[in-house]
Amino acid sequence: METVSENRSFGGTQGVYRHASKATGGEMTFGLFLPDEAHFGPVPLLWYLSGLTCTHENAMVKAGAQAHAAAHGIALVFPDTSPRGEDVADDEAYDLGQGAGFYIDATEAPWAPHFKMESYILGDLTEALFDNFALDQEAQSITGHSMGGHGALTLAAKDGRFKSVSAFSPICNPTESDWGKKQFEAYLGSVHAGEGHDATCLVREGALEAPVLIDTGTDDQFGDLLKTEALAQALAERRMEATVRMQKGYDHSYFFVSTFIEDHIEFHAEALYS
Repeated sequence: METVSENRSFGGTQGVYRHASKATGGEMTFGLFLPDEAHFGPVPLLWYLSGLTCTHENAMVKAGAQAHAAAHGIALVFPDTSPRGEDVADDEAYDLGQGAGFYIDATEAPWAPHFKMESYILGDLTEALFDNFALDQEAQSITGHSMGGHGALTLAAKDGRFKSVSAFSPICNPTESDWGKKQFEAYLGSVHAGEGHDATCLVREGALEAPVLIDTGTDDQFGDLLKTEALAQALAERRMEATVRMQKGYDHSYFFVSTFIEDHIEFHAEALYS
């Protein structure tokens, strides 16, 4: 574990760290905010998964999450969105390759050797975090934005560790969206193979038991790609504990995320401390 930087923030520490990952076959960088309470013992952890083109840094700098996490004594982890490096496959398009890992494990060339983001999040990074920092492994929740909202919902459906899940403008039904079809064909070989990584499909199949909160802006410029209505219908059909809010006038940006991040952290705090 290499410490890249550490800065005092809202009584805690915002750090950036680098470590080797077996899953991605290279070095990965992540941000971690630890509240002051971590000096005295393990604290709950909220995962934040970022969207297309992002690194660990975007949400760490723009979401304004640290103040609200500090108020509840919650740690925040900001993983990168893909493997990186000269030997890692890439594409000229912004929505494929580096910066666009989609939180799945690729099976197809040239992506399979490094693009193992599901295994990285649920395996390597989890192990690194709990081996090196004062975090409570029994108190984890997850959130994310856009592609990261897709990741938060699908990983929560696959892994029962998360006490709650929320998302900002998530890609809700990627097998029916151009933000999904292209990536599943490239990474997994077919759109059909992506059904196991589609939140709407997973909910319809009975997965995802944690409480859900979703916020999407009515003026989101990518609204047609997100397919919020499909997931809302699936959640209603399951009669799940879920809140889906359409926020009037908001778009897809971090101005939107930072406006509602306090609501999401309070939502997770209730689950993490219950």
